[in-house]
Amino acid sequence: MPLVSLKPMLTAAREQHYAVPAINVGNYETVCAVFEAAERERSPVIIQIFKRLVDQGDATRLAPLIRAMADRASVPVALHLDHGATIAQVMQTLRAGFSSVMIDASTLPLADNVATVRKVVEIAHSLDVAVEAELGHVPAATSDQIEAGLTDPGEAAGFVRDTGVDALAVAIGTAHGMYKKTPVLDFDRLEKIARVVDVPLVLHGGSCTPADALRRSIELGVTKINVATEYQNLFLEATKTELERLNGQFVPVDLFMKPVSAQLVEFVRARIQLFGSSGRA
Repeated sequence: MPLVSLKPMLTAAREQHYAVPAINVGNYETVCAVFEAAERERSPVIIQIFKRLVDQGDATRLAPLIRAMADRASVPVALHLDHGATIAQVMQTLRAGFSSVMIDASTLPLADNVATVRKVVEIAHSLDVAVEAELGHVPAATSDQIEAGLTDPGEAAGFVRDTGVDALAVAIGTAHGMYKKTPVLDFDRLEKIARVVDVPLVLHGGSCTPADALRRSIELGVTKINVATEYQNLFLEATKTELERLNGQFVPVDLFMKPVSAQLVEFVRARIQLFGSSGRA
């Protein structure tokens, strides 16, 4: 089926109390593994491309592949820009056929965040493309200031109303990358936010976040969970292991990648099962 919009996908997840995995990809193998896992689990899935790949040109090279694979897929797939930083990046992905975008102006003052998101919403909605934005700020896991940017529940309803955004990424104690210590999520804050907004909530920093914390966040209204670092690190580690196993023996690239891809598929399947989206396609 053609790529689908983020909005109905996450609305269904919100109504039925599960979350859709949003997996960051970077090459052919990481893309294919997400599709295979989603098909085997009969799950909707969100394929994400980080803003850096837009600037490098990789996003526009991967997008036709992903669109073609989605056309042949029997499960709903959204193609999403992750952490778009500029309107120029957003426009590039819209021209490439992405079905949803994130504009991340979370480091700006609130009024500037609202104004930037509202402008992107106007453009994207005219093309039937959904928009995610962030209120508060989810930092890198190396930061010592994770608690400094937590989302203010008192600002959430106004932010959603004033921007018209379709999904809201919240900062409740997760971070991007590999944690220095186990994160402690602020579920009281999440519960307050969920009470006052009427759009699906997004959790960034899903890599290495404890499973029980992810389950609890879903119970409280999170419908999209981003996984990037853990997935891509698995690709690198599995590739290294396969190289060491072969010890210089030549194997054609397609055959070399099979055991690597098998591990990627099982990783995504495990996240689908954890997030409760199996059988929801």
